[in-house]
Amino acid sequence: MSKRDYYEVLGLAKSASDDEIKRAFRKAAMQWHPDRNPGNTAAEHKFKELNEAYEILSDAQKRAAYDQLGHAAFAQGAGPGGRGAGFDFSGGFADMFDDLFGEILGGGRRGGRQDRPGAARGADLRFNMEIALEDAYRGKKTQIRVPSMQPCESCEGSGAAEGAKPTTCHACRGAGRVRATQGFFTIERTCPACQGVGRVIDKPCRSCQGGGRVHREKALSVTIPPGVEDNTRIRLAGEGEAGVRGGPPGDLYIFLSLKPHRLFQREALNLLCRAPIPMTVAALGGAIEVPTLDGEGAKISIPAGTQTGKQFRLRGKGMPELRGNQTGDLFVEVMIETPVHLSKRQKELLEEFRQAESGKTNPETESFLARVKELWNDLKT
Repeated sequence: MSKRDYYEVLGLAKSASDDEIKRAFRKAAMQWHPDRNPGNTAAEHKFKELNEAYEILSDAQKRAAYDQLGHAAFAQGAGPGGRGAGFDFSGGFADMFDDLFGEILGGGRRGGRQDRPGAARGADLRFNMEIALEDAYRGKKTQIRVPSMQPCESCEGSGAAEGAKPTTCHACRGAGRVRATQGFFTIERTCPACQGVGRVIDKPCRSCQGGGRVHREKALSVTIPPGVEDNTRIRLAGEGEAGVRGGPPGDLYIFLSLKPHRLFQREALNLLCRAPIPMTVAALGGAIEVPTLDGEGAKISIPAGTQTGKQFRLRGKGMPELRGNQTGDLFVEVMIETPVHLSKRQKELLEEFRQAESGKTNPETESFLARVKELWNDLKT
């Protein structure tokens, strides 16, 4: 039975790039893998055919020979590369195999190869910090204490007791991975004897029980730049948990949240402040003083006849832009306060004022009463 063209097997043109070959193989391998098609002989044959095609086309030299001579380039060997019909899950196929089936076969996903057997990057940490609006305005330097896993000082992270050294694992010979043949293909998995470390410790460190890490708090200095907002994230590289078995440390991510302020509400770069004013100031006009985050304060002139909800804008008195040059504005919204606890004389004066009121004095009230009267008349007809 003649072999199909390798490009046809992968559904590609001869001009396909290396990335296109790899993507096509991964997609087809997921579909036809025997674990996903138990008892399906056709799927097993298809999977074998895919692996054979990928082995040739993923290698630059083999692909060049195939493009020139076709299958005849490998006719003298027992199979592609002279290895026979067995399956070798090294190189690109091993990466694909881990991606698809790493969790099923034990050990989880490898997350990339390590230079040192068993070494793993430390976990990233999250630290939630609540700050005042004033700190977000000016910026702040502060100290925090973060509990995490740090290298054991007694054994310097090796996990071995003083004077002892880890020895090479006899099961995997220091590789951290072992291979087992199942049926027509070979599976590579984490070494069960050393848990992927490649070494075993006969005399573990008493301080860390052989783990190479201990739990303790670490003091860190944090600089909060001006202009930060809710959920701003600050990354401290290498300040997360220590790596496992000599792996690099993780990162620390600080998530900021702003405490509610007693006077101001923040809307992006702008601030909003609601300020009550006496009825007399609203009617006759005047001036009020309002606070600002820069501590200087500002005066606002209130024109006569000001109504509740009127906003006054103070340019440049808002929040600074994070890592930028812009500054927001402060909006002051006035609310007219109705006087309470009136003296006898104050009541007399207000009564005199009420007697002198007219439609021109309260135009909004007169307009509302007119609309109410029209509604009543419409309901009666």
